[in-house]
Amino acid sequence: MSVYSLKPKFQNLLRPVTCKLAHAGVTANQITISAALGSILVGLIAGFGFPMQRLFLLLPVWLFLRMAFNAIDGMLAREFGQKSALGAYYNELGDVVSDIALTLPFLAIPAFRAADIWLFAMAALLVECAGLIGPLAGASRRYDGPLGKSDRAVVIGALGLWIGAGLPVAPAASWLWLALVALSAITIVKRVANGVAEARG
Repeated sequence: MSVYSLKPKFQNLLRPVTCKLAHAGVTANQITISAALGSILVGLIAGFGFPMQRLFLLLPVWLFLRMAFNAIDGMLAREFGQKSALGAYYNELGDVVSDIALTLPFLAIPAFRAADIWLFAMAALLVECAGLIGPLAGASRRYDGPLGKSDRAVVIGALGLWIGAGLPVAPAASWLWLALVALSAITIVKRVANGVAEARG
């Protein structure tokens, strides 16, 4: 199971907005770049704004908007003839940049161990690499869970909401990051195994 499986329904809700943007001349690449820049800006505000913990409330709000941006840029590319090689690079690199930018603000939280957060950021990068290698191995781009991009967005958003609401964060909560790293490792294994099986099939 993965939040990614809900993407088609989410896209259907956003299709009318996507049509209006396309008719207004907005391009998929513009949406992709805006999503990445927005993630960097939100990450900087939340991270450097600490101890104003309420700024972490920006994370769940922005992550929802970012998911919408990602769905819209995909529909603009596929359904309005805007697919391009450059757009593919923007899309994949933008996702990685956004993931890192929205994870690192948690380094400002004293209850979390910095090493655990950096480990999770690296694990998230490897998860996406495992998905991207699929086409190189003769398989499709892999989106297997349990902790893909959309799932990470839900987790990071929930953590941002918790901290932004001023709820206590016990030192033991740092183990949460290790649990997320473990789920990321499972995701990597699944993506590799399923990709290999698909290529052989």
